[in-house]
Amino acid sequence: MKKSKIVSGTDKRRLAASLFTFMLCFLALLAIIFIMIVINDVQGWISYLKEYLSQVLSLIICVFLLCCIVYYYYYFEDRELLYHSRNIILVFSVFAVAIALYFIFGKYVSVYARPFALVALVFLYLFGRRQAIMLNFVFSLLTFIIDIYTNNFSVTVSNVMYYSLMLGFVCGTFSIFAAGGVKTRGGLLLAGAAVSVPTVIIVLLFELSGINEIETTAFLLSAVWGVVGCVLSAVFTLALLPVFERAFNRLTVFRLRELTSTDAPLLARLKTEAPGTFNHSMTVAQLAEMCALAIGENAELARAAACYHDVGKLKQPECFTENQTGYNIHDELTPELSADIIRSHTKDGYDLLIAHHMPEIFADVAREHHGTLPIKFFYAKAMKISGGDVNIRDYSYLGPTPHTKIAAIVMIADATEAAVRAMKERTPETVEKVVRSIIEERMDLDQFVNCDITMRELTVIKQALVSTLSGVYHHRVAYPAIRFNREGDAEREEGAE
Repeated sequence: MKKSKIVSGTDKRRLAASLFTFMLCFLALLAIIFIMIVINDVQGWISYLKEYLSQVLSLIICVFLLCCIVYYYYYFEDRELLYHSRNIILVFSVFAVAIALYFIFGKYVSVYARPFALVALVFLYLFGRRQAIMLNFVFSLLTFIIDIYTNNFSVTVSNVMYYSLMLGFVCGTFSIFAAGGVKTRGGLLLAGAAVSVPTVIIVLLFELSGINEIETTAFLLSAVWGVVGCVLSAVFTLALLPVFERAFNRLTVFRLRELTSTDAPLLARLKTEAPGTFNHSMTVAQLAEMCALAIGENAELARAAACYHDVGKLKQPECFTENQTGYNIHDELTPELSADIIRSHTKDGYDLLIAHHMPEIFADVAREHHGTLPIKFFYAKAMKISGGDVNIRDYSYLGPTPHTKIAAIVMIADATEAAVRAMKERTPETVEKVVRSIIEERMDLDQFVNCDITMRELTVIKQALVSTLSGVYHHRVAYPAIRFNREGDAEREEGAE
């Protein structure tokens, strides 16, 4: 469990704003429930409210208490989420859409056809497994309370409310574990189909009218609707995720894969306008992915962030060595101006990513991956010209230093890839020496003080980098200088010894 933090004045204001947002979302949820009551009985909903006023008040209180549970869960477990109102709106938006679908299928099709795994699957990809389990539990209770205190079902079929509660909780929880490792849309559909197994079992138990007696027709029909509901849960998840991703700028494994496609707009520009930087970024992305995987961080996120860490070089691609083909513009510039151009690519990358509405963590990594490190080449050049009268700050990146483990990983991977690429001898021993030196230098310069990365994790990262870099830049056998003609005769190439 995360340690509680002292709430500052700014945090108190943000929490107050989040509480206000929560209350608005609560009122919006009540409005949706009211609309459901009206639709259920267009002609007599006023009489229904008058007759069952106490039930309606109980409904309002119960819904309010469930909303309080959600708020206090985030207050103690993930307070940072509360600081952003859009996250609160996202949670209630998912609830609202799912309630509407539950109402439509429960009223016009069959209660078993409800997409019981929808909420669990959507929250799994938007927030993660832990939050998905909790929010699915709250939503199951929420729909149960709505079914009890509204006229969704007649008295003769009141048991269906308990069926819905059980299916919502069990199928939702099962789907979270079934789809936990799924990273493709086809796999998600298969996970939805897999959830139909416990659904059919639960339906069988519900439809048993006696110890040795079961209505076969009713069971088969209910089982079919249950399978349909599970598949629809996956289908609706696939349809809704892109909407929530775009509207609330959330990252899922599906969106990360789209963003790391070489056809993504910024990466396509990088490939065309700065091919050297593009190739470097792809290699750094591979390294970052291996490092994140080794220490238990989000490997997909690390890979995606690394792909975009150098997009700021698009502003002046010809000013960076990897994009030069012989002519070096810095030969004609002063060291001060050259250093200013080089270090500006971090801020340019941040601004470019924000302007393209990319995830905030991508922009943060682009700005932080050099921290406040000195630009050694131009600092040494300035020292030589001036005779030693140089301020190191004028030749250092502006920062800030990494605030996340992923930013620290990209910082290390970026430096080691460039250093190892420049080496003539790339044995595991020499690679290990370079990687260790780079990590130790950044530790000495306090580049990791603002992120919670540990010494053990840095050691694991070093080992992962040595292993991966030794494979990327492995020794190749020199091919003999022989050329074959169409007849299959071998000829030595001209100029070959």
